[in-house]
Amino acid sequence: MAASIRNVFKGRVLTLNLERVQLPNGRVAELEIAHHPGGAAVVAVDAAGRVCLLRQFRHAAGGWLTELPAGKLDGGEPPLACAQRELAEEAGVVASSWEKLGEIFSSPGVFTEVIHLFLARDLAAAEAQPEEHEVLEARWIPLDEALDLAASGRLQDAKSLIGLFWARERLRGAG
Repeated sequence: MAASIRNVFKGRVLTLNLERVQLPNGRVAELEIAHHPGGAAVVAVDAAGRVCLLRQFRHAAGGWLTELPAGKLDGGEPPLACAQRELAEEAGVVASSWEKLGEIFSSPGVFTEVIHLFLARDLAAAEAQPEEHEVLEARWIPLDEALDLAASGRLQDAKSLIGLFWARERLRGAG
């Protein structure tokens, strides 16, 4: 059975479809699928071993969250280009060393968004230029302190939790 797709909504970022599909067990299901272009997030570590975390207002989360610099892939841009752009815009730094940490699905039951995670090092200052809809403040804290925040449950943003732990493992392997 070929999937049938009925578009319910198309916005600036999301497209919501009702998709009737045959599952691997032979059953047919109608699924609500939100299509998203994907994004990139950056674990930026400076020469002092500090990482950039943003205190950012997120209406959908009900207030302020602490998270890594990140953003949506614009117009099909490559994930690394998105990560580089977001790091400069939100954290006010550029990096000369980039490593891909991996990719995660934010909520694969209903959402097609894939977030590409990067480790950025060898940083230099740039002018931060957050977008008009962004209300944020960049803070630089020791990586170990950020990991403690993550492990204790005080960080709640999934991409940031995973990015910090994956970066720790990559840095351990490099040391």
